[in-house]
Amino acid sequence: MSTESRLALPPRWWAGGVTALTSGGGHPGGYIGGEPLVHVPDGDTALVLRTSSARRAELLIVGPRTRATYHAGKDFPLCLRIRLRPGVARLLLGVAVSELVDRVIPLDDVDGGPWHAPAGTGVDPRDLLERVEATLSARLRARGSAELARSELIRTAAEALAGRAGSRRESVAGVARRLGVSERHLRDLFTAWIGLSPKRFERIARVRRVLAAGRARTARWAGLAAAAGYYDQSHMNAEFRAMMGVSPGAFFAGRLPALEAC
Repeated sequence: MSTESRLALPPRWWAGGVTALTSGGGHPGGYIGGEPLVHVPDGDTALVLRTSSARRAELLIVGPRTRATYHAGKDFPLCLRIRLRPGVARLLLGVAVSELVDRVIPLDDVDGGPWHAPAGTGVDPRDLLERVEATLSARLRARGSAELARSELIRTAAEALAGRAGSRRESVAGVARRLGVSERHLRDLFTAWIGLSPKRFERIARVRRVLAAGRARTARWAGLAAAAGYYDQSHMNAEFRAMMGVSPGAFFAGRLPALEAC
């Protein structure tokens, strides 16, 4: 049986959250915890530490994901996922995040920094976090003020566009005006620092709000669509299907697309 939990670690400005998936053994049907392994759309980049039953550890960079993928799970004793806050991946890796979209890449292939994965399966998540923070701090000292200002601008814009369920959300043009930049400049920065256009980032955020609310759904679909920021239920259904491969009703009923090898 596998469990996924959010780790209770000291907050770090660069980490949007840390979760761990641990397994005591693979499910006979190739599932994790009796469920398929679903990677949902995500506008953030993540750093993943994964260990195998052969006592090998690897560090991966997972770029923004524009569509869901469905997999038969594997037995990983530990899979640690660190979500990087918007604007951090570019500072940390020094590459345009647009190069990472819909890709999972060994971190050493992106960046030749001090990323040697710990040996064995007895990995302390705090060790990895400390090494990431030390590397990031060193690189921040080498960055110019203009680059740091762009990172902060992107973080502010991304938080505004992602919004929260039921809250009033700003348009891309409105966010650009409030931050004192042109809409075109904001789009260019999003492509380089987030990897996505502002509009696509917004669409992913809306789908993620449906996913978060739908599992404990108490409102009707039309109410959920309005709370998530859609024009109406048909708008939600079309956008959800485009990214998730199935309608919201099918997804929450467990009628998923065919599973792929992990």
